[in-house]
Amino acid sequence: MKVTAFCINTGTEISVPLGETLFDVAKKTDLKLKYPVIGALVNNTLKELSYPVLSGCEIEFLDRTNSNGLSAYVRSLIFVMCKAVDDLFPVSKLHILHAVSKGYYCELKDNDGNSLLNAASIKAIKERMKEVVAEDIPIERMKMKTEDAIKAFNDQGLEDKELILRQRKRIYTSVYKMDGVVNYLYGFLAPSTGSLNVFNLVKYFDGMLLQVPSSEDPDKVAERTPQNKLFDVISEHSRWVKLLDVENVGKLNQLIIDKKADNLIKIAEALHEKKVADIADMIFERKEVKLILISGPSSSGKTTFSKRLSIQLQVAGLKPLVIGLDDYFVDREHTPRDKNGEYDFEALEAIDIKLFNDHLLTLFNGGEVTLPRFDFQTGKRYEGAKLKCGSNNIIVVEGIHGLNPKLTPLIEEKLKFKIYVSALTQVSIDRHNRIPTTDNRLIRRIVRDYNYRGHTALATLKRWPSVRAGEEKNIFPYQEEADIMFNSALLYEFSVLKHLAEPIINEVPENTKEYAEAMRLLKFLSFFLPIINEDIPNTSIIKEFIGGSSFEY
Repeated sequence: MKVTAFCINTGTEISVPLGETLFDVAKKTDLKLKYPVIGALVNNTLKELSYPVLSGCEIEFLDRTNSNGLSAYVRSLIFVMCKAVDDLFPVSKLHILHAVSKGYYCELKDNDGNSLLNAASIKAIKERMKEVVAEDIPIERMKMKTEDAIKAFNDQGLEDKELILRQRKRIYTSVYKMDGVVNYLYGFLAPSTGSLNVFNLVKYFDGMLLQVPSSEDPDKVAERTPQNKLFDVISEHSRWVKLLDVENVGKLNQLIIDKKADNLIKIAEALHEKKVADIADMIFERKEVKLILISGPSSSGKTTFSKRLSIQLQVAGLKPLVIGLDDYFVDREHTPRDKNGEYDFEALEAIDIKLFNDHLLTLFNGGEVTLPRFDFQTGKRYEGAKLKCGSNNIIVVEGIHGLNPKLTPLIEEKLKFKIYVSALTQVSIDRHNRIPTTDNRLIRRIVRDYNYRGHTALATLKRWPSVRAGEEKNIFPYQEEADIMFNSALLYEFSVLKHLAEPIINEVPENTKEYAEAMRLLKFLSFFLPIINEDIPNTSIIKEFIGGSSFEY
């Protein structure tokens, strides 16, 4: 018996024997993909190539030029690294910690917490990974009784995975197996190791950096970029989560089960407030500073941060004046357009840079200016309030271009204090499954857009690739220009966002290409137990997204 499937890659219908795997379908279909097939979308749902075709469907095969395919490639490489480490250092703990410098920062420690990494050990792991790739070992997805999976993970010293399985309380669990090594990795994997030949492993601070294919040129690893300041702030928060003993979802869930989440919330908020106060003190100590520039990607909490910083600046004895960079947008007909002919509101040229700098210089010299007020409904700029800057005033500006030197070319560097704000997630699912920081911001934005901007999750997901492209172009290249970085992520926030985000994301229709991303987010949120009735302060950054903030927006 055969079923008819529509192959999106070729634009044709194909006849498929009932139960044939996607792997076999791909082999006999002229896909003309540049790289080996790594997975597929079946009716907009991500599937491994071992998935059997059981009914008529739409199939889109993926290679590593596709974002979902590249994610699977990276996960599969991590499994290869786990295998290499298991072969070379069987009594050790491998941690995949952070995305930094266009790669993934990893640490390898013995059971006493001592690092096992040096030039020789990193070289050995890299060579063993190359051997595993050359052997083209099958990666098999299999269902196990959860109690058997728990035992397998326990035998391998993977107690963090074991804890999550106990909390999820499911009869069966899907795991991956490679040459006797059993693991769980969040998302689908390649069918075998043979296609995972583009990678590098290098020393990086106290650990190592796994370099993966560039999205622009998948034949090469992404070029490493210096991100020392970003690494420092990530490391600082890593120390916090270790001190609080909430490095992974299992431990966070256990606090919720034990009814201790309220204390975690208090500590997380206190850490934020202390950091904001420290930044205000740093600014006060720099007597020459007249201008604070705050930048960061979408949904990083810049607005709440700027308001909390303004309060701490007043505590320090300063008088902040807040100027909205968005009010300096040029009239809509003068807004530049992107390559698709759409208005590019995230381009620097969308801002009236000359007027902005003229106003700053006038204020610094004691003069008065009439601030603009941009009306997003009409796309026009109108006159706003008048403003004058005294000797004890300090100007606070928040906007995505804040760290771009071209925004304030007429202002002396010594007068500026630059802050980069982003949500750098520190809690991992487990030691091999990190949580992308973009997921933190995306889920925040889905909840905020739905509740306060009237946007569905589908609309937010459709817009997200364009937002991310704008960040890559206009924000991330300048983040290392910051005097200080502030991590706006809260250790408990996914548990708060969970019950708000899930019903919104569930509304994404199956017949849209964004459905796959919606299902990925729902699966991710399923790992968390919810926090619903705990007291969260009204000044919390998370309130900017879920509502109830005491600040005006």
